[in-house]
Amino acid sequence: MFLFNFYDTIASNWLFHNPLTFLVSEKNEIMKSDEKRSHRLNYLLKCYLINPTENELFQRAKQMGVTDSTAKDYIRTVIIQAQKIHSK
Repeated sequence: MFLFNFYDTIASNWLFHNPLTFLVSEKNEIMKSDEKRSHRLNYLLKCYLINPTENELFQRAKQMGVTDSTAKDYIRTVIIQAQKIHSK
């Protein structure tokens, strides 16, 4: 359903998935920025499909600690992806 790369597979060294902190490993490995962006976009897409309001989406993105411009970029990306999903 989601077209963003999803890196939430379970491996032996991953402990849990939290939408605001994302994957936290027992080795405290740093996640690549594209993996982090993918997790954030998937989480925001899920939120947007449940409650399709831009203000709510913006607030969720800001809770992740991103800048206003990054939050707006995430919103545009998520809305485009949601439109693709609804058009199928």
